[in-house]
Amino acid sequence: YARQHNPHLIILDLRLPDGSGYAVCRRLRQAGLHQPILILTVQADEVDKVLGLEMGADDYLTKPFGLRELLSRIRALLRRAYGEFAAGHTDLLFVADLVIDRGRGQVMRGEQLLPLTPIELRLLIYFAQNMEQALSRPQLLDAVWGIDTDVESEKIINVNIRRLRQKIELDPDQPQLLLTVPGIGYRLTSPGRQ
Repeated sequence: YARQHNPHLIILDLRLPDGSGYAVCRRLRQAGLHQPILILTVQADEVDKVLGLEMGADDYLTKPFGLRELLSRIRALLRRAYGEFAAGHTDLLFVADLVIDRGRGQVMRGEQLLPLTPIELRLLIYFAQNMEQALSRPQLLDAVWGIDTDVESEKIINVNIRRLRQKIELDPDQPQLLLTVPGIGYRLTSPGRQ
């Protein structure tokens, strides 16, 4: 699941019904996943904590713990991994495994910077701000280009949607993020969300 959906943070219990949390942590790191991993366990021995950290975990929390402590540790891990995201920084938007940084004008997938043009970036930001909503071509033209719709200008949308899909979709021929809504326009979604 983590490899397919690339979550922003992983909370991992050491006692799993089908194996060890240590092994899962090690496999996640070997697979190249870099997001923060917080281990939860009842094992409070120093050796267990060190082993968890050596396997690639970023933090270790023993049970029982308070909800406030858990939330504080999550915020700290997210701040370290993604800057001011946890402090409510409004310049960052998250769509599936993409991080859209409006302040810097860039989009990242993991460590990879996606080479979006300014128009593609504005288009993606508008979609992300209106997540899961079907947006018409006239809406997109007005919001992103600031122009009225006509037959020629609607072609601009089609061309830019195709280019944007080439950059943000893992398989542009089978889009999973930027979907066509027949008779209306387009909708940005995150796989797994309904």
